[in-house]
Amino acid sequence: MAYVITEKCLGERYGTCAAVCPTDAIYPGEYKGEVFMVIDPTVCISCGACMPECPIGAIVESEDLSPEWARINAELAPMFKNNPKVSERPKNDPPRKPTNKLVQ
Repeated sequence: MAYVITEKCLGERYGTCAAVCPTDAIYPGEYKGEVFMVIDPTVCISCGACMPECPIGAIVESEDLSPEWARINAELAPMFKNNPKVSERPKNDPPRKPTNKLVQ
């Protein structure tokens, strides 16, 4: 099963997850007018490299843990796939959304 990027990433996009992905399965784009990243379930090898890199805990390790966002990742991946890579945002940069907290 593929890892999934959830709603916590919407409007945040740190990009550190994409930098460590060995299969380049993480793509940037916009969703609902906000920056976002998705994991392509057809490319993800479930290695887990991305999960500890997300400073706000926006990645879950199974499609079963967030079926709605798993569907969104799968639907958006083909559209986001050819988007240019993004620059990494510093992990200690405070979240833009007040509901997100930096994971210690």
